[in-house]
Amino acid sequence: MSWLRKALVHLALSRSDEALIKASGGEPRTVRGMTLDPRMQFLEAQSRQRAVPWDKMTVAILRAQTDGGAEIFGGGKVPGVRIEKLYVTGRSHSVPCRLYLPTVRDNSAAMMVYLHFGGGVIGSLESCNRLCALIAKEAGAPVISVDYRLAPEFKYPIGLEDCIAVYNWAVDNAARYGAPVGKAAIGGDSMGGLFSAIIAQEMRKAKAPVLQLLIYPGIDFVSDTPSMHEFADAWPLTAETLDFFVKQYLPDNADPSDPRVSPGRAQDLRGVAPALIYGAGFDMLLDQGVAYGERLTEAGVKVAYTRFDSLPHGFVAFPSAAPAAEAAIKQIARETAAALKGNR
Repeated sequence: MSWLRKALVHLALSRSDEALIKASGGEPRTVRGMTLDPRMQFLEAQSRQRAVPWDKMTVAILRAQTDGGAEIFGGGKVPGVRIEKLYVTGRSHSVPCRLYLPTVRDNSAAMMVYLHFGGGVIGSLESCNRLCALIAKEAGAPVISVDYRLAPEFKYPIGLEDCIAVYNWAVDNAARYGAPVGKAAIGGDSMGGLFSAIIAQEMRKAKAPVLQLLIYPGIDFVSDTPSMHEFADAWPLTAETLDFFVKQYLPDNADPSDPRVSPGRAQDLRGVAPALIYGAGFDMLLDQGVAYGERLTEAGVKVAYTRFDSLPHGFVAFPSAAPAAEAAIKQIARETAAALKGNR
């Protein structure tokens, strides 16, 4: 990725809202009374013009597009946070991780394990780099970002098992990094939110998370809510993209309605960790996050829900694409930090 291309993209996005909307079809994109951020609308329009036909799409192409987007829109370095490489031994694999250590520590704040987006097929440690650093700085707590294995090379449940191994390690080793003994939080965006919801359900008795952070979570592979249709063409998660992910991620014998695949299908949610849930307005998965938050509340779980109306799915991966995205991840970092300190 050349610095010149990055500069040109950001120059294009620096135009006025009116100019960006004019270049994106002439009218603001409004659905359910929500209006898409003009910069996101411009990027959506550009993606449609340059889209690779799905009959020619490959995992390699989609990963390259995602990595390129993270390089252009990932945002700047967060001062006051040191980053280290870390490897956690799982059942049969050493899971690469990135450890964020804040210069200023708060020993009351729990360690957090964060899981990136990508349908179990794409995404990387770069996809959530800025958010993880901001959470570490705001909380004064260590954050571990997990480079779990991806499909189709490693289909379900391998990526999930990598994440569970790292979460267990974090609980057992939190004190090594100045965090409360035997405690950790779990969180992630999109597929990372799905994995986090599963871990929160499975660990509700032993090693229970102090918090589950679910950002535009996909928690039901067989969902057919209105948002799945109303935002089926919304960049970057379209119906075609989601179908591609499912085909790559699930083995032929998997049941997509199994709660360990679709945690939103779990019958009993009593006793799971308190939840911070964040939704994106322009997102096929919008209704899933709302419904899961309501079910958790009905089960007696403490839940705080926030929706960012003007943003699309995946905004954690491109904070510098629009001021609204940067503001959103800063708000998420502040509120997560407060929860890690037990102040929510």
